[in-house]
Amino acid sequence: MTIYASITGLVTYTPGDGAPIEIPKGPVEIDLAPDSATLSWTSEGVAGLTAIPLTQYKEYVRDKKITLVP
Repeated sequence: MTIYASITGLVTYTPGDGAPIEIPKGPVEIDLAPDSATLSWTSEGVAGLTAIPLTQYKEYVRDKKITLVP
């Protein structure tokens, strides 16, 4: 089940061993798995997709960096 949300603060992901990359503020779709959250978004016509650990996702929601859409 897809969750609709908005990135409202600093949310990052780290591809491989690289430096953290910021997910742009704005709408995002989230699909939850037992151990991760997959986030997808579009910014300036370019689609983005990443998975982050579920614990990190919960921290972003708790800190209101990701705001869920009712």
